[in-house]
Amino acid sequence: MDIDQLIGQLTGPGVRALQANGDTFFVYDPDGDLPPERQLPYATVVTSDGYDSASNLDRPGVYRLNLGLPKADYLDLFPTPPADLDFTALDTVMPHPVYTPQHWICVLSPSDRTVADLAPMIQAAYRFAVRRHANHRARTRS
Repeated sequence: MDIDQLIGQLTGPGVRALQANGDTFFVYDPDGDLPPERQLPYATVVTSDGYDSASNLDRPGVYRLNLGLPKADYLDLFPTPPADLDFTALDTVMPHPVYTPQHWICVLSPSDRTVADLAPMIQAAYRFAVRRHANHRARTRS
């Protein structure tokens, strides 16, 4: 899937797509007023090895979609930690090479089919971000 097509599929109501160094971070911020320390993405599209080199993203045309999932959704995909992962493999859904403990998954240069298969996970990550935002607003208003 083309990276621009993927970015278009990750936006939704209340989502801000923040860009830095060729990477895109998707933050649920419907009022556009979250302070920087609260701007935690629910999805990212990373295009280089600037954050980690596990996926060798400096290859031509390779990028990585990352999704932060609720624990239950993550465990539905990976009930036990997979062994011997090749974090450079293309179009393969796997735990994130760094943020697995926070229940993030990733896929390098996903195909249209893989993105379609991931649609429920993309929605789960989005709903999780909406819920976190609502919980934060409720705590700060009381």
